[in-house]
Amino acid sequence: MILNDKTVMITGASRGIGAALAKGMAAAGANIVLTDLEHEAGALASVARAVEDTGQKAVCIPIDVTNKSRVEEVVAEATEAMGQIDVLVNNAGVLKLSRLDELDEQTWDQHFDVNAKGIMLCTNAVLPQMKNRRAGRIVNIASLAGRQGIEQQGHYAATKATAITLTRVYAQELGRDGIYVNALCPGIIMTEMGQNNLQKQEDRDYWAGATALRRLGEPEDIVGPAVFLASDLSGFVTGQAINVCGGLYFH
Repeated sequence: MILNDKTVMITGASRGIGAALAKGMAAAGANIVLTDLEHEAGALASVARAVEDTGQKAVCIPIDVTNKSRVEEVVAEATEAMGQIDVLVNNAGVLKLSRLDELDEQTWDQHFDVNAKGIMLCTNAVLPQMKNRRAGRIVNIASLAGRQGIEQQGHYAATKATAITLTRVYAQELGRDGIYVNALCPGIIMTEMGQNNLQKQEDRDYWAGATALRRLGEPEDIVGPAVFLASDLSGFVTGQAINVCGGLYFH
């Protein structure tokens, strides 16, 4: 059990990649703190039951990652319930398609608040206890969009590029404290968000054919790399942004 006795806190855990990570990391031995917006309570409870079916402990706590005081409250609640937080997975994210020349200011701000500021607020909230133990791991879920940009996702891509940069800087600042910070850059993953972006079968076939593996990703494809970064297997890896894209991108 690679993550045995570890507690992992995951934001945006009610569905998609977040839910897959919760189940997969529980299968690797971790107890899981599941967080998401309050209206996702039902979906979050379902993921919690799946975690508990593996024999691990699950705690569900509503969070708004853009609200600093609420983030700090959630970290305190999670720490009281589990004893400590060993791994933070910053997965919460939002994507609303728009051309940049048609993008309204509110949508721009919402994307940066959730996808970028949320990473900083959640990370900063767990750092005191990690620094005190001189141990901890942060895994940020970025995106291949942050590498090269995608049409109608310029604002989203900008937030994910920010996530990659935050990963690199946090790693430089925290390495001396024994804290590892890395990112994963998923390619096209058939979450609810991915399916909405590729509604036509011809588009799905095109992008599947563009990958070296000739298929699109599933949320479960992110689990192995995340477990690696959350565990001692990645003992000399920090400040990295690892593509998980089936060979769609090679830089």
